[in-house]
Amino acid sequence: MPRIAGVNIPENKQILIALTYIYGLGLPSAKKILTETKINPSTRAKDLKQDEINLLKENIEKNYKVEGELKRELIMNIKRLKDISCWRGTRHIRGLPVRGQRTRTNTRTVRGNVRKTVGSGRKPPAEPT
Repeated sequence: MPRIAGVNIPENKQILIALTYIYGLGLPSAKKILTETKINPSTRAKDLKQDEINLLKENIEKNYKVEGELKRELIMNIKRLKDISCWRGTRHIRGLPVRGQRTRTNTRTVRGNVRKTVGSGRKPPAEPT
């Protein structure tokens, strides 16, 4: 398995699709990388030569933030928002939707699957003994 940017990319996939397994690279950036390095997008990852793999590694490390570096930057951005206690930061702190979505319904993905609905009717009062 070729290892690029700390990720084992699948051998049996085309290199265009295999590059998208790296966090931070999608199809458009994978196409751009392959055109810059002049590698055929339809070749399988297992058929790449070692110099082509090194060329991909160098291009990705030089021009793109991927994997740990990108994740660290995202975490630092959220931490900055929390520290200055802006609106988005307080929404992150409370675990609520950040981008203006409604919260009366439809916030299951942010809050987790919390079902706070009332059952059917009240419980009968306890009988005295």
